[in-house]
Amino acid sequence: MNKLKGSKLSLIVIATVLLWLKTYIVYKTSFDIKIENWKQEFILFINPLSFLLFIFGISLFMKEKNKNRYILITSFVISFVLFANVVFYRFFNDFLTIPVLFQTSNMSDLGSSVSDLLSVTDLIYFADFLLLVLIVKFKPNFISSKSFTKVDRRAYFLIAIAFAFFNLGLAETERPQLLTRTFDREMLVKNIGTYNYHIYDVFLQSKSSAQRALADGSELVDIDNYIHANYKKPNDEMFGIAKGKNVILISMESTQNFVINEKVNGQEITPFLNQFIKESFYFDNFYHQTEQGKTSDSEFLLDNSLYPLNRGAVFFTHSGNEFNATPEILKDYGYYSATLHANSKSFWNRDIMYDSFGYDRYYSLTDYDVSDENSVGWGMKDIDFFEQSIKHLKEMPKPFYSKFITLTNHHPFELGEEDRLIEPYTSGNKTVDNYFPTVRYTDEAIKLFIERLKQEGLYDDSIIVLYGDHYGISQNHNKAMSEFLGEEVTPFVSTQLQRVPLIIHIPGQEGKTISTVSGQIDLKPTLLHLLGVNTKNTIEFGSDLFSKDKMEFTVLRDGSFITKDYIYTRETCYDKMTGESTDDAACEPFIEKAAQELEYSDKIIYGDLLRFYENNQVHNSTFLKNEPAIDTN
Repeated sequence: MNKLKGSKLSLIVIATVLLWLKTYIVYKTSFDIKIENWKQEFILFINPLSFLLFIFGISLFMKEKNKNRYILITSFVISFVLFANVVFYRFFNDFLTIPVLFQTSNMSDLGSSVSDLLSVTDLIYFADFLLLVLIVKFKPNFISSKSFTKVDRRAYFLIAIAFAFFNLGLAETERPQLLTRTFDREMLVKNIGTYNYHIYDVFLQSKSSAQRALADGSELVDIDNYIHANYKKPNDEMFGIAKGKNVILISMESTQNFVINEKVNGQEITPFLNQFIKESFYFDNFYHQTEQGKTSDSEFLLDNSLYPLNRGAVFFTHSGNEFNATPEILKDYGYYSATLHANSKSFWNRDIMYDSFGYDRYYSLTDYDVSDENSVGWGMKDIDFFEQSIKHLKEMPKPFYSKFITLTNHHPFELGEEDRLIEPYTSGNKTVDNYFPTVRYTDEAIKLFIERLKQEGLYDDSIIVLYGDHYGISQNHNKAMSEFLGEEVTPFVSTQLQRVPLIIHIPGQEGKTISTVSGQIDLKPTLLHLLGVNTKNTIEFGSDLFSKDKMEFTVLRDGSFITKDYIYTRETCYDKMTGESTDDAACEPFIEKAAQELEYSDKIIYGDLLRFYENNQVHNSTFLKNEPAIDTN
């Protein structure tokens, strides 16, 4: 190893050490990675090393003129990948995946959200690269020009391999079956490092691409049996109570449940919703179950009662799949279906995916009169959006199934003074402070929309469903949220903050608050049963919210779950009554069930298994497309 003192190794050492230390510093300052003991801290410290040794070691096989260029380019690319994860983490509190990187059609619409996440000081993330450029340019005396032999290269890579196995071995002792529990990206980054995680992600993407080609209908047998065994009979009093009614769904962007019946600066945040829930069914223990697909994930859950993927968005990765979505089912009951959203057709690949779901029409950006005056943040203001949507609603054939997607309450929560109905909060955190005025604005927009529905004679002949699509305030703002809530945002509290409003208004029905633990995956069977559509023989993981037999059990995409008495998150079981951790034995009966549901749902999506179900290849089951909606057993 004495010969490993030449220019190649010297520059390799400098590049490796600089990136190694920078990565660890980023771990500690830019990511919120939970460390429980000294071994986890040590693993976190060493985990970038093996990858960096391998990637820079490739230059040992290059000719002299290409070596420095390769090291510089590689250093920049790795730094950019690390920085991209930092920016993504700032809002989503998550790490990038390959499917997310391919969602390029979304980038042109990100606009203010991305710029709000960037800062001039971010140049420091590339300081080591700039230092390498100076070293290569000025060639200081400590850079030697000695060459390497085959023995030197062999010794180098043996050391790199030894570090890799040492890292993986330590990680396995700390977290057994690490590479099989892939829904927890933080755990992967903590144990094998950001760069090795991305390599593993490439492997997972390749694996998922092969799953469809190799899939066959036999894989649905166990899934079909599981779903039928867990089927819950509808409530006889509620089944068909809204038969023939129009359906108006409103997806409330980034609206979390903690704003309901709450005040800021002495004023109600959601005065209209607070009143509307008194004459509607209000579910106050209803959780969003989205992942990297955010709003598109909530739409996927709503229409399919399947879990989203833990990597990327189904809207992008599997838009060509066969689905049995609500709009397609309702066609056979005479329903016209449409989505209304004043955004680009291609955003989240909606123009393709809506067709796969069976929607008849997508009213997108070109169907609205959008100007600078009626736009803010991500696009058209909600008040103008709803007002212009009335004409589209009136022209739809009846009965219709319509979905409205709001925009104003979207990060970075921008709103002009003229539209503010309440003043921002005063925590000093821009994101949290500005969140409340935009929520209040959307509340006002919905109020005006409901009034217009009454004026147009649509209100009494429609069921109206309002639901939050996903969180608005990520865990990166826990300090400000702790101030607002008056309590520390622990993992238990953070999970509770994933509750979003669900309000179902049915003409002629009195209001009622229902505290059953539930999630977005339950919306499809609930709505179909209200309309009198039998779902007994369909593939879905949700259950009717009004069913008297509904199990209080909701699974989040990261593997966390909520029951009537417990919350399980970050491998810790919490008592809901006290908020304190308790014996894991209390949660153990549900851990396997949660993992099994996620696994089954993933198999359906990755293998496109519903193409076989529709062809009656599972227990000779059939969809109930042409069956009268009368049997509730």
